[in-house]
Amino acid sequence: MSRRRVVVTGLGTVNPIALTVPEYWQGLLAGKSGIAPITQFDATHHKVKFAGEVKNFDPSGSIEPRELRRLDRFTQLALVAADEAIRESGIKTSPGYNPTRVGVILGSGIGGIREFEDGVGVLITKGPHRVSPFVIPKMIANAAAGNVSIKHDFRGPNTTVTTACSSAAHAIGDAMRQIAYGFADIIVTGGTEAAITPIGLAGFINCRALSERNDSPQTASRPFDKNRDGFVLSEGAGILVLEEYERAKARGATIYCEVLGCGNTADAFHITAPHEDGRGAAAAMQQAILEAGWNTPDVQYVNAHGTSTPLGDVAETLAMKKVFGDHAKKLMISSTKSMIGHLLGASGGVEAIACALSLKHGVIHPTINLHEQDIAAGCDLDYVPNTARQVRVTKVLSNSFGFGGHNCSLALGSI
Repeated sequence: MSRRRVVVTGLGTVNPIALTVPEYWQGLLAGKSGIAPITQFDATHHKVKFAGEVKNFDPSGSIEPRELRRLDRFTQLALVAADEAIRESGIKTSPGYNPTRVGVILGSGIGGIREFEDGVGVLITKGPHRVSPFVIPKMIANAAAGNVSIKHDFRGPNTTVTTACSSAAHAIGDAMRQIAYGFADIIVTGGTEAAITPIGLAGFINCRALSERNDSPQTASRPFDKNRDGFVLSEGAGILVLEEYERAKARGATIYCEVLGCGNTADAFHITAPHEDGRGAAAAMQQAILEAGWNTPDVQYVNAHGTSTPLGDVAETLAMKKVFGDHAKKLMISSTKSMIGHLLGASGGVEAIACALSLKHGVIHPTINLHEQDIAAGCDLDYVPNTARQVRVTKVLSNSFGFGGHNCSLALGSI
């Protein structure tokens, strides 16, 4: 079977700086931070008291009120973002539309942790007979993909990827291949996460992953900066509509970019820390470049995983130097997480959207809060500090690396 081309024809997001894609793009170019004190629960007794919450989120336009109580927040976020992407793509009103050829592949690193946490509270205080019958269908990680499929009657491939912080990127890679090899014509893909809960926050605090900059939340996420001290826990969803190229072209769809490659590797090293020399990350980037049919000097921009952790930023920089050699100094690199924090399993979705918009509009968003690069640790590349850069790019990578040593790199190109 010959390989078919795969393009992006729809985008949708809700995240800490935006409730729509146009608002997201404006926020990224302006260097807007979405990090603020936590409002969803009382974090008084937590060491870290801030996060990247989706503010003013109102799912009523996408979800019937009677359905809301049956859906965990991570599924609600996905449904709203998916509605935007599907509506913009126009797939459901396109000629020859066939729901059996449309699938949903989403990523979520944690799933319905809020519902699980609430359910345990009921179990302890009121007994097992009072636990909601919706606990399981709300908390399972595949609830978001299942509900998007049900709502829109998409009857093609339907799966969920759970590879921690690389979940959404892996989902996009899987979606690309389903279309490329003829198992579907359209896939709604990306990721969703809503883990800003008392137990979610405490867990990340106690494994020493988070920034503790309570006095200045908006500057807490500072990838590649000498004074970084951890990532910022965030929530949201990033959804893309992937479509077979000839079909999209024939119907006159807006095409943002082409999905050309996906690298998928493991560090095989540690459950939370990256391998110190970035070997798995480097191999993922090399695989993506190879599948895309590029040479390494062809790549102009890397949307970095860039979490703002002391170990992770160094390992990713080493990986880029390993892959690109002297060309690493010519790369433009930026971290979306500097503005929106770390959306865990949804990160690869919102960051792929940023890459698609850069390819479409010829602008690279900045890495904010980068005032003193960590040169001593080797973070000496061009991280597009603090100000957006107007430059036409045609070949980009989007990196996502997760706990467990899961690595994914997506190769995206202009049409």
